[in-house]
Amino acid sequence: MNQDYIQPDTWSIIEEGFDTERVKSSESLFSIGNGAMGQRANFEETYTGPTFQGSYVAGVYYPDKTRVGWWKNGYPDYFAKVLNAPNWIGIDVTVDGIPLDLYTCKNVYDFRRELNMKEGWYQRSFRAVLQNDTEIRVCATRFLSLDIDEVGAIQYEVTPVGKDVTITFTPYVDAGITNEDSNWDDQFWDTYQVTHTDDLAIIASKTMKTAFHVATGMHNTLFVAGEAQEITPVVTQTSNYIGLGYTVQLAAGTTAAMHKFGGYTVSLNHAPEEIITASTAVLRQASEAGFEALLALQAQAWAAIWETADITIDGDVKAQQGIRFNIFQLNQTYLGKDARLNIGPKGFTGEKYGGSTYWDTEAYCLPFYMITKNQQVARNLLAYRYYHLDKAIENAAKLGFTNGAALYPMVTMNGEECHNEWEITFEEIHRNGAMVFAIYNYVRYTGDYSYIPEKGLEVMIGIARFWQQRATYSADKERYVILGVTGPNEYENNINNNWYTNYLAKWCIEYCVENIERVQKEYPDAYQRIMDKTALQTTEIDQMLAVAQDMYFPYSEEHQVYLQQDGFLDKELITVADLDPAQRPINQKWSWDRILRSPYIKQADTLQGFYMFEDHFATETLERHFDFYEPFTVHESSLSPCVHSIQAATLNRMDQAYTFYLRTSRLDLDDYNKEVEEGLHITSMAGTWMSIVEGFGGLRIQNDTLSFRPKIPKEWTGYSFTVNFRNTIIKVQVSQQGTTFHLQGTEELQIYVDGKEVTITPNNLVTI
Repeated sequence: MNQDYIQPDTWSIIEEGFDTERVKSSESLFSIGNGAMGQRANFEETYTGPTFQGSYVAGVYYPDKTRVGWWKNGYPDYFAKVLNAPNWIGIDVTVDGIPLDLYTCKNVYDFRRELNMKEGWYQRSFRAVLQNDTEIRVCATRFLSLDIDEVGAIQYEVTPVGKDVTITFTPYVDAGITNEDSNWDDQFWDTYQVTHTDDLAIIASKTMKTAFHVATGMHNTLFVAGEAQEITPVVTQTSNYIGLGYTVQLAAGTTAAMHKFGGYTVSLNHAPEEIITASTAVLRQASEAGFEALLALQAQAWAAIWETADITIDGDVKAQQGIRFNIFQLNQTYLGKDARLNIGPKGFTGEKYGGSTYWDTEAYCLPFYMITKNQQVARNLLAYRYYHLDKAIENAAKLGFTNGAALYPMVTMNGEECHNEWEITFEEIHRNGAMVFAIYNYVRYTGDYSYIPEKGLEVMIGIARFWQQRATYSADKERYVILGVTGPNEYENNINNNWYTNYLAKWCIEYCVENIERVQKEYPDAYQRIMDKTALQTTEIDQMLAVAQDMYFPYSEEHQVYLQQDGFLDKELITVADLDPAQRPINQKWSWDRILRSPYIKQADTLQGFYMFEDHFATETLERHFDFYEPFTVHESSLSPCVHSIQAATLNRMDQAYTFYLRTSRLDLDDYNKEVEEGLHITSMAGTWMSIVEGFGGLRIQNDTLSFRPKIPKEWTGYSFTVNFRNTIIKVQVSQQGTTFHLQGTEELQIYVDGKEVTITPNNLVTI
């Protein structure tokens, strides 16, 4: 049974009623971020019930020493942890000396949370009866500013009901925090300065080993009935904590509001010795602007994002809520401002996966940012990997590869591999192909070929060298094989000739050689620089091409399909439909041994290949493969349902496409995989966007321009999305009656709709 407590709403995530059993799930679902920092929806006041405290700063990590039972040569030394940063949101509240704690209150009612995605704020309100029978009303609103991205703002309002009270607010900063997922219970933070002046307090800390310096600060103002109060706070201070206490007498029905501005200044952006000064300045700037003014700016900033990012769905509130939630979280995680940053699988919503960069960025996220923002944001994502090329070469060398072969990490913070499960680190090498596919995807969509001679070709050469060395010539098959791998379907480990991996290897080599030849002709200076730098020889190119041309692909004549890997047909092929629902999800119910022997697929990697290289295969071929693999797919990877939705739409199976869309769009809201309390599935949210734009909208590049094959689920009366294509904005509106295109700009554009060429002109509606 999936959770169903989130109220349907087109622009907000809403929870009504207080239930201690779902606090952790809601902490994930109501998370907020601004690209530079983020936090789970923890309560500001004390909460002694089960909770998962989490505040995170982009780019700040700790190399937690690898913990394994048996060390294997080539293992990374550490697993990079996104760090639970010092907590700045805390505001302890006592009423007549009794702490406000929803876990111990006599009664909590009218509890409501709202995450307003249109304007970018989170609000929680409730009435509580404390242990001394005093009743209060509370409304807490907070947001992380997009305009001043080192600052967050909280307005915490308390109103006594029925009697006068003495109330104390103690906003605090606490650096004595730990990670839930620490391997060795190491101390991650070294706090070296705690300082305060009047209503402002700052704690300066640095991370152990990586030496990121972070100033965590707060500036407070207390209002009573809308009037700012001049109160000298009572200071409580330890070596890693500071609280400023404000006490007032409050008449029944009168509201006291604590305005707290806080956040992080980081040595990524400031000299370490200047972070306290920078924190002071930015907190004073925010406080002088005031909560309401910053909140108005927040709404404006989000309105600008939604202008190109929004997808509207008419006639289906849950579907609308799902897609906006996905788009909102993607923008909270990454805004494309800083090429040093990337998109972690959990974003700022939890610690699982180390918060690092995965192949998800290149395979799933790049189209979303490229098409809803601009090509510079996409270029930043590509450049992130270019700047890690030397580390990728080092990573490959640790595994025995030579001559500049590059293996990009499965998990990274700085280009070094930091994932320590051998079947992933050593074997899930398909990630290398996603790096090249992202470059190809960028060039075909933007038309910006210049990236390849500038940066991309060097990456391609390193990866092609890796594939050439990783392949083995089989005298028995008279073909090149790739042994001992794990594909995207992680329910198969250490298998031979994973079709997806082999196909990517062949394609990467051929695409690399094709671009070497083009750069030689069209960019001779860049070509010479690259050849000098890489020392690539003609004989080496010949060796690469030999591998590509004679690559082996397992195939079943009986089923007329490529096999996911050697031996797939040896399994007992019982479909998911015949699997006892009580056994799901199998990754939580079965031993790993049983999973590995089963035919069940976490993520259908053969279909992933058909998605990426759709134009290499006839639709009938896709249909055969979809019909063969889909029945064995359990979709226990968050990256799986979106690809199936796109392919079902391509095959005109709209009921299936719609079902998969709902699953991917509401994966976290409905907690399909029973794990949302650990954090959200951020990178798969880009796949949700693809399932509408590429699936239902049918967006492709054909003859160097946009092509659409629009379809609409019967459950919807209409939907729309916006595309930024080569700095031209096109809005696409699809209804049950037809499709309308609206072009912004000054020049007309040729596009294809259902295979026919159509001319759209600026500011004129064209309906097909």
